[in-house]
Amino acid sequence: MKLGIFRKNIQENYFEFRRNYLENVRGIINSNSIDYSIVSNVSSECDDLINLLSNETILIPFNSNLKIPFKNNYQSKDTLGHDRIALVSSSIKHYPDENVLIIDIGSCITYDFVNFKNEYVGGAISPGLSMRYKSLNTFTNNLPHLDPKKISYLIGKNSSESIHSGVINGIIFEINGLIDNYINEFNDIRIILTGGDSKFLLSNIKNSIFANSNFLLEGLNFLIELNKKK
Repeated sequence: MKLGIFRKNIQENYFEFRRNYLENVRGIINSNSIDYSIVSNVSSECDDLINLLSNETILIPFNSNLKIPFKNNYQSKDTLGHDRIALVSSSIKHYPDENVLIIDIGSCITYDFVNFKNEYVGGAISPGLSMRYKSLNTFTNNLPHLDPKKISYLIGKNSSESIHSGVINGIIFEINGLIDNYINEFNDIRIILTGGDSKFLLSNIKNSIFANSNFLLEGLNFLIELNKKK
C-alpha cells in the first residue's frame, strides 16, 4: 500500500507498507488532520479500509459518478482500472492539451494514451516483470523461478541467462517498440514512465520522462479536488 497526504495540493507525507495496512492507516489518521480521502484499488476487496475512511474522513467514492478531468472514450468504461484513471488524471494536471502516453510498469504493464483534446483513447495491458518470471516457472516443468536481474547481454549461454534475456530484453523491446509506433502515429507526444519497476528499466527506455509513484498519488489528489464539496 502506498499512501500520500496532501495539504493545499502539495504532498507533505508519503508512506509505504506491505502488511498491517489497516492499523497503519488508522495510526496515520489519528496523528494527522485528514478531511478527504480516496482509494485506488485494483487487486482485491478492501471493505475494512473503506469503512475506516468513511467513518474518519469524507471518502470520495471511486464509482461511475466520479468527476474526471478528461473525456473517457474507452468502450468498456466500467472496466478501466482506478490506477489508470488516476494516472491519466495526473497527466492532465501536469501536461494539459498534450498527447501523452503513460507507461506504468508494475504487476502488469499498462499503456494509456490521452490526446491533446484531453480525450482518453485507450491503450494496452501486458504482463509485468515479476509476472513474466513467475509464469515461466509456473507453466513449465523445468524452468526455475528467478528474481529480476540487470543484464547487458542479448544471447543467454545457459538456462538462467536465457530466461533473463527473454524477460528483460523482451520487455525492453516491447516498450521501445510501442513507443516508436506511438511516435510514428502522433509526432508530438510526451512519454511518461512510472510504476514500481520503472527505475529498474529506466536506462533502457528511450524518449521517456521518469515519474515516481507520486505521479499516481497526485492524480488521486486531483480527483479529490474535482469531487470534494466546495
